[in-house]
Amino acid sequence: MYTSSDLKKGLKIEIDDAPWVITEFDFSKPGKGQAIYNCKLKNMITGTTMSRSFRSNDKFDKPELMQTSLRFSYENAGHYIFMNDDYEEIHVDADVLGRNKYFLMDDMEVSALIYNERVIEVELPNLVERAVVNCDVGAKGNTAAGKVMKPAQVEGGYELQVPLFVNEGDIIRIDTRTGEYSDRART
Repeated sequence: MYTSSDLKKGLKIEIDDAPWVITEFDFSKPGKGQAIYNCKLKNMITGTTMSRSFRSNDKFDKPELMQTSLRFSYENAGHYIFMNDDYEEIHVDADVLGRNKYFLMDDMEVSALIYNERVIEVELPNLVERAVVNCDVGAKGNTAAGKVMKPAQVEGGYELQVPLFVNEGDIIRIDTRTGEYSDRART
C-alpha cells in the first residue's frame, strides 16, 4: 500500500481496479491545510489520461503487475501469439502492441507486463534490423540545411523516413522506442 508521500513520476498505482502510471507530478503546500499532490496519470490498459489531486492522508493500492519474458511465435487474424518459458501460448491483441507489431520477428524475445493474467504492455529490444523493400531513388539537391530524408517501406509493412543514401535491399536498424531510422546495418 502506498501513501501520498510515495507519489513520484513513473510510480504505478491502482485506482478503481485499474493500473495507472504517474506521468507528471507536482507537490504544493499551501499556508494552511494539508499538502496537495497534483498528478497526471495514464491508464496502463486503455491509454487514457487524467489529472487528479491527492491529499496527504490518501492511500493507494499497489497493482499486481508481473514482468515476464516471452518469445514471439506467430500472428493469427490480428492476434499475436507468444510463448512463455512453459511453452504456454499467450494471446496479445494488436492494439496492445501498437506499432511494435511491425517489428516482431520469429522467436524474438520480448518483455511483457501482465496485469490480471492479461498482457497490457510489450517491450521489444531497442533496435531491430529490417530490409528496405520499397523506397524512392534519392535525388541530389540542397542538403546544406541538414538531413534530407525520403520515405521507405521495410519488410513487415512499416513506413518511415530514411536518409537519401538508403536503397532497396539495404538492411537498416530502427529504434523501436521512436519508430525512427537509427543507422544502416553493416554487412
